[in-house]
Amino acid sequence: MKHTIVKFTATLLLFICAFFAGRLAAEKTHTASSESILPSVDNWGLSFQEEGKPPVANASFDELKKYNAYYAEDTKEKVLYLTFDCGFENGNTENILNALKKHKVPATFFVVGNYLTDSPEFIKRMEKDGHIVANHTYHHPDMSKISTKEAFEKELRDVETEYKKITGKEMTKFYRPPQGKYSTENLQMAKDFGYSTFFWSLAYVDWYEDKQPTKEEAFDKLLGRIHPGSIVLLHNTSKTNGEILDELLTKWEDMGYTFKSLNQLAN
Repeated sequence: MKHTIVKFTATLLLFICAFFAGRLAAEKTHTASSESILPSVDNWGLSFQEEGKPPVANASFDELKKYNAYYAEDTKEKVLYLTFDCGFENGNTENILNALKKHKVPATFFVVGNYLTDSPEFIKRMEKDGHIVANHTYHHPDMSKISTKEAFEKELRDVETEYKKITGKEMTKFYRPPQGKYSTENLQMAKDFGYSTFFWSLAYVDWYEDKQPTKEEAFDKLLGRIHPGSIVLLHNTSKTNGEILDELLTKWEDMGYTFKSLNQLAN
């Protein structure tokens, strides 16, 4: 009897030790993997630490590349990629397009559904001028809260359909999550649907109609934080952007920067 009890106790102790050893190993494995992947749900964020260099972002170039996603180019070449988010038209897009044409700068315009339906003439001009018209979703929702492939796909497909009605062409499969809200599942969905996802490495608060930045405030951010490989995000709704873009492009050129299309980065 005593031998049986001793044997049972020893077996129980071995089981307990094995259980906690396995649990500890699992926790270590989870910690290690968590350090090497994107957060499951997050808002895109940047931390500018050194002038002339890319900001520290939520994810590295390599982490994003797994999902065909980008926030900048990993390069020392003085090149930048100019992008605009288009929520609606309020009279600034023509000035923006004129400045781009004057400087022969390619840009990407991420558009939502109502911009397509309300401003088809600008969509046609963007395409004619050689710019990319890309997908900012139809209704501009928080895409990180969309969990089904069907709902996610519909937000993108409805934009594609409207674009084809206007231009007769297929839309370039570039996508920007509204407000930079994303999940790893969303990034994978976009990739599965053939899309590349684009965040940004330089932006400033330019979207409030009743609180537009001054020219000086805009230049302080857009000149001071520019860096090789920048993906710059501006809003077409900004009166300030419409007024300063010609001069801004000149200043960037004077700093030695050239402009490339997102096609060149994605390829």
